[in-house]
Amino acid sequence: MHHFTAADLHAFEKIYRLNLVNALPGYKPANLVGTADDEGRTNLAIFSSVVHLGSDPAVLGMVTRPTTVPRHTYKNVRATGCYTLNHVPATHAGAAHYTSANFPREESEFDACGFTPVYRDGFAAPYVAESQVSIGLRLAEELPIKLNGTVLLIGTVEHVYIAPEALRPDGTLDLAAIDTACISGLESYYRATPLARYAYARAGQGPQRIP
Repeated sequence: MHHFTAADLHAFEKIYRLNLVNALPGYKPANLVGTADDEGRTNLAIFSSVVHLGSDPAVLGMVTRPTTVPRHTYKNVRATGCYTLNHVPATHAGAAHYTSANFPREESEFDACGFTPVYRDGFAAPYVAESQVSIGLRLAEELPIKLNGTVLLIGTVEHVYIAPEALRPDGTLDLAAIDTACISGLESYYRATPLARYAYARAGQGPQRIP
Protein backbone atom coordinates (compact mmCIF):
# COMPACT_ATOMS: atom_id res chain seq x y z
CA MET A 1 0.00 0.00 0.00
CA HIS A 2 1.50 3.33 -1.06
CA HIS A 3 1.31 6.10 1.55
CA PHE A 4 1.54 9.79 0.63
CA THR A 5 1.38 12.68 3.06
CA ALA A 6 0.26 16.20 2.23
CA ALA A 7 3.95 17.15 2.08
CA ASP A 8 4.57 14.35 -0.41
CA LEU A 9 1.75 15.54 -2.65
CA HIS A 10 3.05 19.08 -2.56
CA ALA A 11 6.54 17.92 -3.51
CA PHE A 12 5.48 15.84 -6.52
CA GLU A 13 6.19 17.08 -10.03
CA LYS A 14 3.19 19.13 -11.21
CA ILE A 15 1.76 16.75 -13.84
CA TYR A 16 2.20 13.70 -11.59
CA ARG A 17 0.39 15.54 -8.79
CA LEU A 18 -2.42 16.64 -11.12
CA ASN A 19 -2.92 13.11 -12.39
CA LEU A 20 -2.86 11.52 -8.96
CA VAL A 21 -5.08 13.95 -7.07
CA ASN A 22 -7.65 14.18 -9.86
CA ALA A 23 -7.94 10.37 -9.85
CA LEU A 24 -8.39 10.05 -6.06
CA PRO A 25 -12.22 10.45 -6.00
CA GLY A 26 -12.62 7.47 -8.33
CA TYR A 27 -15.03 7.47 -11.26
CA LYS A 28 -16.63 10.86 -11.90
CA PRO A 29 -19.49 11.99 -14.15
CA ALA A 30 -18.57 13.20 -17.63
CA ASN A 31 -20.63 16.23 -18.64
CA LEU A 32 -20.38 18.62 -21.53
CA VAL A 33 -21.34 22.10 -20.34
CA GLY A 34 -23.05 24.13 -23.02
CA THR A 35 -23.16 27.92 -22.79
CA ALA A 36 -23.58 30.99 -24.97
CA ASP A 37 -22.43 34.54 -24.36
CA ASP A 38 -24.71 37.57 -24.49
CA GLU A 39 -24.06 37.82 -28.23
CA GLY A 40 -25.12 34.21 -28.86
CA ARG A 41 -21.63 32.75 -29.46
CA THR A 42 -21.61 29.16 -28.21
CA ASN A 43 -19.10 27.34 -26.06
CA LEU A 44 -18.76 23.70 -24.99
CA ALA A 45 -16.47 22.28 -22.31
CA ILE A 46 -15.95 18.93 -20.57
CA PHE A 47 -16.46 18.94 -16.78
CA SER A 48 -16.12 16.12 -14.26
CA SER A 49 -16.93 18.16 -11.15
CA VAL A 50 -20.74 18.10 -11.15
CA VAL A 51 -22.39 17.01 -7.88
CA HIS A 52 -25.96 16.59 -6.63
CA LEU A 53 -26.81 19.11 -3.90
CA GLY A 54 -30.53 18.57 -3.37
CA SER A 55 -33.69 17.17 -4.91
CA ASP A 56 -36.47 19.57 -3.81
CA PRO A 57 -35.75 22.00 -5.28
CA ALA A 58 -33.51 20.15 -7.73
CA VAL A 59 -30.04 21.65 -7.33
CA LEU A 60 -26.69 20.69 -8.85
CA GLY A 61 -23.24 22.09 -8.13
CA MET A 62 -20.30 22.43 -10.48
CA VAL A 63 -16.75 23.47 -9.62
CA THR A 64 -14.89 25.66 -12.10
CA ARG A 65 -11.14 26.16 -12.19
CA PRO A 66 -9.52 29.41 -10.97
CA THR A 67 -10.39 32.45 -13.06
CA THR A 68 -6.81 33.73 -13.16
CA VAL A 69 -6.94 33.05 -16.92
CA PRO A 70 -9.95 33.43 -19.25
CA ARG A 71 -12.64 30.84 -18.53
CA HIS A 72 -15.21 31.03 -21.31
CA THR A 73 -17.74 28.76 -19.60
CA TYR A 74 -17.62 30.73 -16.36
CA LYS A 75 -17.86 34.06 -18.17
CA ASN A 76 -20.86 32.91 -20.18
CA VAL A 77 -22.67 31.57 -17.12
CA ARG A 78 -22.12 34.87 -15.36
CA ALA A 79 -23.34 36.81 -18.41
CA THR A 80 -26.56 34.89 -19.09
CA GLY A 81 -27.25 32.90 -15.92
CA CYS A 82 -27.96 29.79 -18.01
CA TYR A 83 -26.01 26.64 -18.82
CA THR A 84 -26.63 23.05 -19.78
CA LEU A 85 -25.18 19.74 -18.62
CA ASN A 86 -25.05 16.98 -21.20
CA HIS A 87 -23.99 13.38 -20.55
CA VAL A 88 -21.13 12.22 -22.76
CA PRO A 89 -21.93 9.23 -24.98
CA ALA A 90 -19.09 6.71 -24.79
CA THR A 91 -18.88 6.81 -28.57
CA HIS A 92 -18.03 10.53 -28.37
CA ALA A 93 -15.47 10.42 -25.54
CA GLY A 94 -12.57 11.57 -27.72
CA ALA A 95 -14.50 14.51 -29.12
CA ALA A 96 -15.69 15.44 -25.63
CA HIS A 97 -12.13 15.40 -24.31
CA TYR A 98 -11.04 17.60 -27.21
CA THR A 99 -13.29 20.40 -25.92
CA SER A 100 -10.72 20.91 -23.15
CA ALA A 101 -8.23 22.29 -25.68
CA ASN A 102 -7.48 26.00 -25.53
CA PHE A 103 -9.68 27.19 -28.39
CA PRO A 104 -9.87 30.92 -29.09
CA ARG A 105 -12.99 32.69 -27.84
CA GLU A 106 -14.36 33.21 -31.34
CA GLU A 107 -14.22 29.48 -32.23
CA SER A 108 -17.03 27.31 -30.92
CA GLU A 109 -16.11 23.90 -29.55
CA PHE A 110 -19.42 22.64 -30.93
CA ASP A 111 -18.04 23.16 -34.43
CA ALA A 112 -14.42 22.28 -33.72
CA CYS A 113 -15.24 19.04 -31.91
CA GLY A 114 -18.15 17.79 -33.98
CA PHE A 115 -21.12 18.34 -31.67
CA THR A 116 -24.51 19.77 -32.60
CA PRO A 117 -25.96 22.68 -30.60
CA VAL A 118 -29.71 22.61 -30.13
CA TYR A 119 -31.95 25.12 -28.35
CA ARG A 120 -35.07 23.84 -26.60
CA ASP A 121 -38.12 25.44 -25.02
CA GLY A 122 -36.77 28.99 -25.14
CA PHE A 123 -33.78 28.25 -22.88
CA ALA A 124 -30.85 30.60 -23.48
CA ALA A 125 -28.05 27.98 -23.42
CA PRO A 126 -27.45 25.29 -26.06
CA TYR A 127 -27.86 21.57 -25.42
CA VAL A 128 -25.83 18.84 -27.11
CA ALA A 129 -28.00 16.99 -29.62
CA GLU A 130 -25.88 13.84 -29.34
CA SER A 131 -26.44 13.53 -25.58
CA GLN A 132 -29.09 11.16 -24.19
CA VAL A 133 -29.43 13.05 -20.89
CA SER A 134 -29.43 16.86 -20.89
CA ILE A 135 -30.20 19.34 -18.13
CA GLY A 136 -30.88 23.06 -18.28
CA LEU A 137 -29.77 25.01 -15.22
CA ARG A 138 -30.04 28.57 -14.00
CA LEU A 139 -27.31 30.01 -11.80
CA ALA A 140 -28.54 30.52 -8.24
CA GLU A 141 -25.38 30.99 -6.19
CA GLU A 142 -21.66 31.38 -6.69
CA LEU A 143 -19.37 30.32 -3.84
CA PRO A 144 -15.67 31.16 -4.11
CA ILE A 145 -13.40 28.50 -2.63
CA LYS A 146 -10.70 30.62 -1.04
CA LEU A 147 -8.23 27.78 -0.48
CA ASN A 148 -7.40 27.34 -4.17
CA GLY A 149 -9.31 29.97 -6.15
CA THR A 150 -11.88 27.63 -7.65
CA VAL A 151 -15.57 28.53 -7.71
CA LEU A 152 -18.62 26.41 -6.88
CA LEU A 153 -21.51 27.31 -9.16
CA ILE A 154 -24.90 26.24 -7.79
CA GLY A 155 -27.67 25.90 -10.33
CA THR A 156 -31.37 25.13 -10.09
CA VAL A 157 -32.65 22.56 -12.58
CA GLU A 158 -35.20 24.05 -14.96
CA HIS A 159 -35.35 21.44 -17.73
CA VAL A 160 -34.47 17.74 -17.99
CA TYR A 161 -34.41 15.68 -21.20
CA ILE A 162 -33.90 11.91 -20.91
CA ALA A 163 -33.90 9.22 -23.59
CA PRO A 164 -36.84 6.85 -22.93
CA GLU A 165 -34.63 3.76 -22.69
CA ALA A 166 -32.67 5.33 -19.82
CA LEU A 167 -35.59 6.14 -17.52
CA ARG A 168 -36.80 3.33 -15.24
CA PRO A 169 -40.35 3.26 -13.79
CA ASP A 170 -39.04 4.22 -10.33
CA GLY A 171 -37.24 7.34 -11.61
CA THR A 172 -33.73 5.90 -11.53
CA LEU A 173 -31.57 6.01 -14.64
CA ASP A 174 -30.06 3.09 -16.51
CA LEU A 175 -26.95 4.85 -17.78
CA ALA A 176 -25.46 1.66 -19.17
CA ALA A 177 -28.45 1.37 -21.50
CA ILE A 178 -27.51 4.65 -23.17
CA ASP A 179 -23.75 4.05 -22.98
CA THR A 180 -22.93 7.09 -20.85
CA ALA A 181 -19.21 7.59 -20.24
CA CYS A 182 -17.51 8.39 -16.94
CA ILE A 183 -14.06 9.80 -16.14
CA SER A 184 -11.14 8.91 -13.90
CA GLY A 185 -8.58 11.63 -13.39
CA LEU A 186 -8.16 14.07 -16.25
CA GLU A 187 -7.77 11.80 -19.24
CA SER A 188 -9.24 8.32 -18.75
CA TYR A 189 -12.76 7.57 -19.97
CA TYR A 190 -14.75 4.45 -19.06
CA ARG A 191 -17.93 2.59 -19.85
CA ALA A 192 -19.87 1.66 -16.69
CA THR A 193 -20.87 -1.97 -16.21
CA PRO A 194 -23.93 -2.57 -13.99
CA LEU A 195 -23.04 -4.33 -10.73
CA ALA A 196 -26.18 -4.36 -8.55
CA ARG A 197 -29.18 -2.31 -7.42
CA TYR A 198 -30.28 -2.18 -3.79
CA ALA A 199 -33.48 -1.05 -2.11
CA TYR A 200 -33.56 1.79 0.42
CA ALA A 201 -31.41 0.62 3.34
CA ARG A 202 -33.03 0.04 6.73
CA ALA A 203 -31.18 -0.92 9.88
CA GLY A 204 -31.58 -4.56 10.87
CA GLN A 205 -32.60 -5.80 7.42
CA GLY A 206 -29.26 -6.03 5.68
CA PRO A 207 -28.80 -5.07 2.03
CA GLN A 208 -31.90 -5.86 -0.05
CA ARG A 209 -30.99 -6.43 -3.66
CA ILE A 210 -33.40 -5.34 -6.39
CA PRO A 211 -33.83 -8.11 -8.99
